[in-house]
Amino acid sequence: MGSSGEFEISFQMENGVINKHAGDQQVEIDDDGKLLLTKQSDSTEGGTSSMTSASFNFINSIIGSGIIGLPYSLNQAGLPLGLLLLMGVAFITDYSIILLIKGGSLSGTSSYQSLVHSTFGFAGYLVLSALQFLYPFIAMISYNIITGDTLTKVFLRIPGVGPGSVLAGRRFVIILSTILFTLPLSLYRDIAKLGKVSLLSMVLTLGILIMVIIRAATLGPQIPPTQGAWAFARWNAIQAVGVMSFAFICHHNSFLIYGSLREPSLSNWSRVTHLSVAFAFVVSAAFAVAGYATFTGYTQGDIFENYCRNDNLATFGRFCYGISIVTTFPLECFVTREVVSNVFFKGILSTTSHVVVTFIIVAVCTAISLGFDCLGIVLELNGVLSATPLIFIIPSACYLKLSSGRWYQGENIIPCIILIAGVFVMIIGLIMTALYPQDCSHGAEMFYCQTSGTSAITTTAAPLLPVPNTTQEVFDLK
Repeated sequence: MGSSGEFEISFQMENGVINKHAGDQQVEIDDDGKLLLTKQSDSTEGGTSSMTSASFNFINSIIGSGIIGLPYSLNQAGLPLGLLLLMGVAFITDYSIILLIKGGSLSGTSSYQSLVHSTFGFAGYLVLSALQFLYPFIAMISYNIITGDTLTKVFLRIPGVGPGSVLAGRRFVIILSTILFTLPLSLYRDIAKLGKVSLLSMVLTLGILIMVIIRAATLGPQIPPTQGAWAFARWNAIQAVGVMSFAFICHHNSFLIYGSLREPSLSNWSRVTHLSVAFAFVVSAAFAVAGYATFTGYTQGDIFENYCRNDNLATFGRFCYGISIVTTFPLECFVTREVVSNVFFKGILSTTSHVVVTFIIVAVCTAISLGFDCLGIVLELNGVLSATPLIFIIPSACYLKLSSGRWYQGENIIPCIILIAGVFVMIIGLIMTALYPQDCSHGAEMFYCQTSGTSAITTTAAPLLPVPNTTQEVFDLK
């Protein structure tokens, strides 16, 4: 990196890493010998989040609405190949998140938008701003869809609440949850204050995972597996990558969480990233396998649509997930608001502007979600259109542009491979989603559910329904 003037640099060793201090900046030397410009790790420059609190926020950002579609992604890709793809997406997520912060350090920028603006100019800045706004915006719409679908079924289990009750209306439930929970939480200005809320969301997600595993053991054996249920791979694997990308993306708020650390150094960020992504992968893989093993080819984009309405354990899971989603919504709102602030207000929002912008974002998301009830297509489109560029393409492209070496040298090879893979997934995934859109149950009770008031499951006399997406030819590689 060049310098326009002379300045004094002091050296010190910290955890085996040489740190150079120049003025109010800190320069770290990473494992590849590159100089990375970062903030000084003191209390005035850093935020207020501990590494634990930042990890909670990060995990909560990853394990959002996308996890509910992971069993369906295994239905799209095949169980063995799906798990391999999920592991690959997790690795790329971990790698590209750190790559993103390295790129910011190399360019001396502190946000995703400023990094791309510094690297690719104003045109790149506009493209990134559109993607960075689009992904969390669509994610918030999906959160409202999930809230309406899950909590209405929870309320129907309350004595005295029938199909004609106001609490059974998904639109009313979406509006109510927005007014009481998501809008007030979204009005926070400091993302660090959501650490405890994110911890609650994590605990609830673990409760949902336990429910799905229990039902895999108790309900799964009573549902006949579909033809080719255990095939190694299916032709719709690219669409599955889109859903997985949607589930794992957290790049759009990486700089926010990084900046919230009390000591925002690359080493601390790497620890937070490795821990968060590893935990999210374990939970996601367990959830995906348990959900798919229960319903095989009947698996819906929203896994809770597969469970019977009179299943009390599933009702508990729906309640936990509904609350978890409500607490995740504000994290995405932070990002959309930051994009609006940077593009239209030069990064500074007054208190009044903050409230008005937040209200408009939440209101528009709520209005759109009132007209849609099919989650799967939302996950797929957001995955291939927004998540894939933000995970695969842009971090790698920025790093390669800033790197002094050639694309085929050393540390540039992996970013180059990730970039090419991202372009492929985005193009093919969009084509596949357009040609073979996901079928949706639209709240219909599945054939294996009884209409009586018990939680028993029908095991006889129920005809098998066709697999929801008949375009999924299988090929078993043995």
